[in-house]
Amino acid sequence: MSRSRRLLDACESARGDGILNIDQRVDEGTSCLDHEIAQLTKIRSDPHGRMRQLLPGKRKAPFSPVNMLAAREGNYSGRGRFSSADCCHLLSRYLPTNGPSVVDQMRSCAYVSQFSADGSLFVAGFQESHIRIYNVDRGWKIQKDIGARSLRWTITDTSLSPDQRFLVYSSISPIVHIVDVGSGMKQSVANVTEIHEGLEFSSPTDDYDDYSFGIFSVKFSTDGRELVAGSSDNSIYVYDLEARRPSLQIPAHKSDVNAVCFADETGHLIYSGSDDSLCKVWDRRCFGTRGQAAGVLIGHLEGITYIDTRGDGRYLISNGKDQAIKLWDIRKMPSNINYSPRPRSYDWDYRWMDYPEHVRNKRNPRDLSLATYKGHKVLRTLIRCYFSPAHSTGQKFIYTGSADSSVYIYDVVSGAQVAKLDYHQEPVRDCNWHPYYPMLVSSGWDGIIANWEFPGNGASSLPVKPRARRWRRS
Repeated sequence: MSRSRRLLDACESARGDGILNIDQRVDEGTSCLDHEIAQLTKIRSDPHGRMRQLLPGKRKAPFSPVNMLAAREGNYSGRGRFSSADCCHLLSRYLPTNGPSVVDQMRSCAYVSQFSADGSLFVAGFQESHIRIYNVDRGWKIQKDIGARSLRWTITDTSLSPDQRFLVYSSISPIVHIVDVGSGMKQSVANVTEIHEGLEFSSPTDDYDDYSFGIFSVKFSTDGRELVAGSSDNSIYVYDLEARRPSLQIPAHKSDVNAVCFADETGHLIYSGSDDSLCKVWDRRCFGTRGQAAGVLIGHLEGITYIDTRGDGRYLISNGKDQAIKLWDIRKMPSNINYSPRPRSYDWDYRWMDYPEHVRNKRNPRDLSLATYKGHKVLRTLIRCYFSPAHSTGQKFIYTGSADSSVYIYDVVSGAQVAKLDYHQEPVRDCNWHPYYPMLVSSGWDGIIANWEFPGNGASSLPVKPRARRWRRS
């Protein structure tokens, strides 16, 4: 039997009822993910087909940089330059695994890591009311040192405006604060050296002193005119920055909404993930008449800690407390469905307990996801996951922090773990890949912001490991 026939049979067997689990592969390096996203990923990250015609002998990808340069000199494309897919093919081979070098170390847990859209700035949020913005292009110098206001427990999220003029930060309270990043003042202490305007997401009748609800996730829209937020009152809020008031509140889930984001640059679609184990899609164009989700994505067995969009309005990934990342195509979601997850038959709290072994390989019989990625740990805190950058990798990887103090990088199509970055000694809640360079920054509960780069980029390994610290709960 041919290899292709064996692969097809294995894929059919693994697919079962039509839902593919990426954990089931024929052998290492072989993928059963035959969905459209596999082809899209290949188109965005594989070299031009004519590359093989201009290279001597039988050539199979990945091509060496020398061979690709030779093909470019031979004008394989007829345009005298690499295509964007050629660039991604080269850059995606240079994973940011060297080092790390320490950018900063604080005495409190690091909760947030975020590059700006152009990679020139980096934002880090810490538990003890502290946010720092670093100028990456100027050797990671601190551009803005922010003392946050009205925090309860920790900073839960931050978001930079698309023009990089403003930063918003949230906490377990119904007020999101906004800071002028472009001001000339380096030290920004809330309402002492600068005004941190409070954007009220709750109604005037709520008692702010009682913290009627908290905000776990907040994101700018692509045009910078709106914010979307997920809260502990099971709702999604859309805030109009020009009107300075919430323009929409959606009672979206049956538990905390831990993650929200706009699906694409239009702002029409919103993705949400909740502790009720569901991801939902909301279409604002028809919400006024329907008043319900456009669709529901079923598959996780436990709550959702984070979601990330591919930016095309079709695909997203979610990190779950069932110790898995899932890949979704919203075109496969059912609409008008009334689904309630079954109550679990075991007592478990992710904040201080390991995930039960007897349910580790359990699967939701109504799983609608395209693929499942496992290996990392989603414990203690709301661990985040992301698609790798489109410009440098063609989004061919998924990466995530982990409660075992590491960063994991998976291949989207094969599901293989292609790298594991070990340095931190406490959970890595967040990590972020530079949008253009092979550089990844991880932030851990040990208070360390660590910079990983491709060997030769100037990152140096540290001679001293960070000191051990006590676990904290999120």
